[in-house]
Amino acid sequence: MDIQPAPFVPPAPKPRTTPPSTLEMIRIVYRNPLELWGEHTYNEPWISASGVGGHLIVANDPGLIRHVLVDNAKNYKMATVRQKILRPILRDGLLTAEGEVWKRSRKAMAPVFTPRHIFGFAQPMLWRTREFVTRYEAGGISDIAHDMTLLTYDILAETLFSGEIAGVPGSFANEIDRLFETMGRVDPLDLLRAPDWLPRLTRIRGRKTMAYFRKIVTDTVKMREEKFKRDPDAVPQDFLTLLLKAEGPDGLTRAEVEDNIITFIGAGHETTARALGWTLYCLAESPWERNRVEQEIDRVLAREPDPTKWLDAMPFTRAAFDEALRLYPPAPSINREPIEPEMWKDLYIPKHAAVLVMPWVVHRHRKLWDQPNAFLPERFHPGNREKIDRFQYLPFGAGPRVCIGASFAMQEAIIALAIILSRFRFDTTAETKPWPVQKLTTQPQGGLPMQVTPRQVW
Repeated sequence: MDIQPAPFVPPAPKPRTTPPSTLEMIRIVYRNPLELWGEHTYNEPWISASGVGGHLIVANDPGLIRHVLVDNAKNYKMATVRQKILRPILRDGLLTAEGEVWKRSRKAMAPVFTPRHIFGFAQPMLWRTREFVTRYEAGGISDIAHDMTLLTYDILAETLFSGEIAGVPGSFANEIDRLFETMGRVDPLDLLRAPDWLPRLTRIRGRKTMAYFRKIVTDTVKMREEKFKRDPDAVPQDFLTLLLKAEGPDGLTRAEVEDNIITFIGAGHETTARALGWTLYCLAESPWERNRVEQEIDRVLAREPDPTKWLDAMPFTRAAFDEALRLYPPAPSINREPIEPEMWKDLYIPKHAAVLVMPWVVHRHRKLWDQPNAFLPERFHPGNREKIDRFQYLPFGAGPRVCIGASFAMQEAIIALAIILSRFRFDTTAETKPWPVQKLTTQPQGGLPMQVTPRQVW
């Protein structure tokens, strides 16, 4: 009789049992906000408290989350602290723009992310992944977190920019890490709501890296415009072309075009990269789950050459990815701020309160999930995933500002996992000791060094 071993419980900060002092809280938020939250945060439907920087509400109840992100979304703007982190990087890109600027950008980009266009990206995703994994043919140890950043950058460059992004891909991953290490952190002065004229050391340290990305954007746009002049018929009808065509008096400004380019170059690949890395790590620590995924991939690839059909044909692979997204949501915090005060049931939400919808907490909430800290892909198997409330699982957000690239990311992830795991097996080593740290995304501190072994040639 086969007995399945206890599920793998991947590393995560233990909930605090005592509240931190003000100084300690500032230090934790700067170092790793995931370590801030206490036991009650993972057990209560909401937390409402006053503290440093004003009133704070942590929304865990799916009904409350729906109210904030969907039903009364018009009363909630992007939180001030979040904007102070992201706007210096992305300015008026889709993630940070508000009001009419956001509407213009969303409308301009929507045609790229229709199902028809996303299916059209499947073959380039497949080709890029096949080419990328040849680096593993000799086996050995590799930092999978770094590798997945390179892979998703390659895919993004090929699909949305037709391979025409300026700069050197190899240095790109290092610069992304540097950007998130500096400008991607909460500055203590922002937490204290200090005036904007006070210099932020984190921003000062990140200026050189920010200039690097801005130059990539300028050079990328220049390359495409020169191509327009040389031979308009040869210009690919991709994301970059669509943005440039949307420029004009009734569309986007040149600054908004460039801001959206940097948003997708800088952040468009990062979330999928992190999720892929965590998925491979969790499967390596759960060999019984890995075997099931490998068998499914082998079976599907043997009979179905069309990668647009793999997402539906690989429920176990998708479930493993979904479960990694649950445990390590790439965007661990969604921050809002009410424009006007209101009541939700018996909760008073004051004007200018910091309202946090935190996938990191909601995805691990004791009242919403069984064994919330364990890696259990079966939660997302057919017949089970339908029982999960739409607002207790938020890897791509929800409401009007739901991630425009969610379907793109899911297709990309399943194609990448199918090709990678059909040919190679990944195992942890004594040095594989990742620690989840929030720097805009949920990153594995220390990387993900893993032993790579060829499996078979497909």
